[in-house]
Amino acid sequence: MHQPFRIRRLGHFGVNVFDPDRSLDFYNRLLGFEISDRIDFAARLSPEAVASVGPTQGIFMRHGTDHHSFVLFPQRAVHQANPHYAHHPELTVNQITWQVSTLREVVEGYHWFKEQELKVLRSGRDLPGSNWHFYPTDPSGHINELYYGIEQIGWNGHSKSGLTHEVKHMQPPALPQVSEFAEINQVLGSGLDQIMGWRRAPVWPETFDVGGVLLARPFKVTRVGPVRLFVEDMAQALNFYQHALGLRITEEVIYQKHRCVFLRANTEHHSLALYPKTLRAELGLPAHSSLMSCGVQLGSYQQLVDAQQFLTQQGVSWKVLPAELSPGIAHHAYATDPDGHLLQLYAAMEQIGWDGRPCPAPLRTVPPVDPAQWPKTWKTDNDGMDGEVFLGPLN
Repeated sequence: MHQPFRIRRLGHFGVNVFDPDRSLDFYNRLLGFEISDRIDFAARLSPEAVASVGPTQGIFMRHGTDHHSFVLFPQRAVHQANPHYAHHPELTVNQITWQVSTLREVVEGYHWFKEQELKVLRSGRDLPGSNWHFYPTDPSGHINELYYGIEQIGWNGHSKSGLTHEVKHMQPPALPQVSEFAEINQVLGSGLDQIMGWRRAPVWPETFDVGGVLLARPFKVTRVGPVRLFVEDMAQALNFYQHALGLRITEEVIYQKHRCVFLRANTEHHSLALYPKTLRAELGLPAHSSLMSCGVQLGSYQQLVDAQQFLTQQGVSWKVLPAELSPGIAHHAYATDPDGHLLQLYAAMEQIGWDGRPCPAPLRTVPPVDPAQWPKTWKTDNDGMDGEVFLGPLN
């Protein structure tokens, strides 16, 4: 392979927000991401900075068993603590994380990036989450993460406690490392009750029948992504994501003379979409962020329809963008979060087969539909329901 690693999927994503607790109401109470842990950035700041930046706590959230699939970090505190943001004031993207399948890929990938003289902010292992990683940046400054081995939340719903966080790793490890099982055994002597971490608390009564399971909302998030970014130089961005990270181009679209490129990590039509920064103002999107949107897939088309009705009743506002900017996804809607970020809700994504080519546009069986006029039923005989699946339990 061209790189000593292979990205398998978009793992998790995060945004820096003005008020994490206000954004938490949107992502936790309304969308159903469950809190798995918190982190306080105050320890990384001077007392004077702590007094001036406002909230300092970041929030890790999940939709499945991964310790986190979405994070909310306090923008002013993070930007104060990390000098990288001083050169990129429009970065509200906290991280775009890509999962590989072995620890060796992280270690050798880190050294390969260094040999290629590509920028890496830091490496090692972060807790909460327990994943080994390194953080390269794209030419526009977006922070990417390549990682292995994220902590899993089991049947009891608890994350790891602080007792498992005592050893800090600020560099790639020497190989081989001890197993996760051996690590946990080292702290079991403290007693099981002492190693239990965060556990979610119920927010609303569970009254909605979602596929035969009672949930607090009439839908369930089953996947995070794709991520859509505005970039300053398309050629430089493609060189990074295609030739450094190894993502593959699925499709290109020319919209109003703007070149838009869609890349994938696995069989999904795209997990990352790149748009020229000059398109942002034409779409009427906020100038303070280089993020066009982040996507979340829901469990079914019916859940998508119900989600828009439910979120509208809760006061969520919506943005309509041209369907040409989201090929491979038929029915979708963009919700607006408290900071003005767009969250794309959809039910299915086109999958790419052995020949590596997307479905020709004239053969796509479901035409774009105005979210205000959802059809009652959706007939599909393509592979939009294939790809990465969420097999539950839903709660």
